[in-house]
Amino acid sequence: MMVESASMAGDSVRKFLGFTVAAGLLSGCATSSFPPAPAVASDAAYNYVIGPGDNVNVVVWRNPELSMAVPVRPDGKITTPLVEDLPALGKDSSTLARDIEQALAKFIREPVVTVIVTGFVGPYSEQIRVVGEATTPQTLPYVQKMTLLDVMIAVGGITEFADGNGASILRTGEGNKQYSVRIEDLIKRGDVSANVEMRPGDVLIIPQSWF
Repeated sequence: MMVESASMAGDSVRKFLGFTVAAGLLSGCATSSFPPAPAVASDAAYNYVIGPGDNVNVVVWRNPELSMAVPVRPDGKITTPLVEDLPALGKDSSTLARDIEQALAKFIREPVVTVIVTGFVGPYSEQIRVVGEATTPQTLPYVQKMTLLDVMIAVGGITEFADGNGASILRTGEGNKQYSVRIEDLIKRGDVSANVEMRPGDVLIIPQSWF
């Protein structure tokens, strides 16, 4: 169910971008009507959830032969000794640990499991996507309190053809609402007031400038 949900979210983003990116790249002023992005956007109650490509270190107390580090497969499941094809996608580490305990209870008495997540990638639906005139357009794992400046450092800034102040954030977590951002003011003029927080699933769209 979580895999299907993430896939549907990705399809929604791709369909929206089919129009938005094309329009934005054709006109540097296409995003001028969007409201400014709020400076504070992260959720204090946010909990990291596991995604495909993450690594999880499973520790079974007093059972070292059952403890190991395993990757989360593309289908969102993990396999550990005595536990096969256990769904991990979309769960936090504590929830996954309880699920493993329940599965192991068939074989050992009162198992105690700790799960430590490493190699953070996160679910596709929570990753930050950067498209358009970034130096290196890419997908980034979301990190709590991540800002627009953090994203721009990760992608190497914008190209010489970018309309940085015409950029926008597509916020999938708010029903694809779109906000304007001022990347050029932020990274070329040092205007810290242009720095805003990102949210899981945000898509940063940087159009091309005609001037």
